[in-house]
Amino acid sequence: MSAYTFSFIGTGNMGSALARAASKSLPPEKIILSNRTPAKAEALARELGCAVGSAAQAAEQADYLFLGVKPQMMAGLLAQLAPVLARRQDRFCLVSMAAGLTMEQISAMAGGAYPVIRIMPNTPCAVGAGVVLYDANSLVTSQELSAFTNALSGAGVLDRLEERLIDAGSAVAGCGPAFACLFLEALADGGVACGLPRQKALLYAAQMLEGTARLMLETGSHPGAMKDAVCSPGGSTIAGVHALERQGLRAAAMDAVIAAAEKNRALGAPSV
Repeated sequence: MSAYTFSFIGTGNMGSALARAASKSLPPEKIILSNRTPAKAEALARELGCAVGSAAQAAEQADYLFLGVKPQMMAGLLAQLAPVLARRQDRFCLVSMAAGLTMEQISAMAGGAYPVIRIMPNTPCAVGAGVVLYDANSLVTSQELSAFTNALSGAGVLDRLEERLIDAGSAVAGCGPAFACLFLEALADGGVACGLPRQKALLYAAQMLEGTARLMLETGSHPGAMKDAVCSPGGSTIAGVHALERQGLRAAAMDAVIAAAEKNRALGAPSV
């Protein structure tokens, strides 16, 4: 059982998803929730059985302080917490999930040379099927990093990625659920247009996407080979693939990832 305390400042979609993941590994008394709207943190605390506190209390007590606020709000939050952090005599790690902000920027905003872990999670972490990309600065010890990954193991796949690549990785794994949902909804709409009841069309589309992803991960097959295996000569699937290619599905998906990555980088750029 971990001796470390984890606090989550910001219990929006991502903060709450990670808190739920951490609750699978940590005892409730080792989790502190804080939110600008206290009622939101209190509702999640009732669900998980953990504590609620102010941002300052979370910063005073946590060994791992998750900063779950938007990039444009980070400087204000850390300016508020800087005096609290400066008074601490024990070790702690700042964990940032703000798109575009580097570990160096987080340290500068916090006003000290602190251990920083940068993460980019996605919403499926809430059900244990997510991806958490992470990197750490040189002040984070191997023991601290191990405790961090163990505590979040319930989120899904944790993969260390060089910080310079996190904006790109986030565009695929972090933004990707929105892209996947657009595709899922479009498939279901097509099924409805062909006469399927809405709920059945959504079920079929969602289960198909989950199953196809699992098949690729478990067999190591390339998606191109999996696609070819379904496309019989002169069949209905290749006719559908042709329709998708004619409408530029691949180019549109690539453009979406590139646009998201560029926006991630822009979020961390200094204002002029």
